[in-house]
Amino acid sequence: MSQSFDNLVHSRRSVRKYDSHAEFDHQDVADALELALLSPNSSNMQMWEFHRVIDEDKRAQLAEICMGQNAVKTANELVAVVVTPHNWKQRAEMNAEVVRKAFEGREDATSRAALKYYGKLIPFVYRNDKLGLLGLGRKLLSAFVGRKKPMVREVSKEDVRVCLHKSAALASMTFMYAMKDKGYDTCPMEGFDSVRAKKLLGLRNSDQICMIIGCGVAAKDGIYGERHRVSSSDVVKSH
Repeated sequence: MSQSFDNLVHSRRSVRKYDSHAEFDHQDVADALELALLSPNSSNMQMWEFHRVIDEDKRAQLAEICMGQNAVKTANELVAVVVTPHNWKQRAEMNAEVVRKAFEGREDATSRAALKYYGKLIPFVYRNDKLGLLGLGRKLLSAFVGRKKPMVREVSKEDVRVCLHKSAALASMTFMYAMKDKGYDTCPMEGFDSVRAKKLLGLRNSDQICMIIGCGVAAKDGIYGERHRVSSSDVVKSH
């Protein structure tokens, strides 16, 4: 059910209730997730996972964990979008290897900078310690260097967390548009007990759930009201 992008954006709504009698093909979710994997993400680190909850019993348990939201209780499938901080070293090495192959035979400033990025800068930002001393050191070093030239300032553990969630959110939006293009509706949700949700899904302690997305076909009363947005003049600024 392909449609123009304008129509796709205008037709996508956060649907709170799904039609249990409508046809639903779980393979379409798999295909939409393949498109989501092409989403832009910070430094191409791809530190995300997508946990599909198809089993009826697990969906019922997750509905309770999500405070009984209709968008979970009536969904045909749920997708938990998870950020995976523990993957940083493997992803950095993967990207460094891709860079080496791309610049094979070249010895110039561009190739050296690219390798330095994944070999030194990424570990500088992502390496973590339990006491937070490395994070403090990174902030101080960033502030010192930034006195004389432009420097990335967001290098704390919390900054990295925000960065990972931004990338996961971009992938989530791609997924939701892909689902809409296939004729389905979605609803991204944040209202859940993260401890119980992680236990149900068998996640690691370091994993963080960005959002849980309900998928299905909208029921007639699935949208609770007309869409409303603030005026673009209030939020779009030109410089």
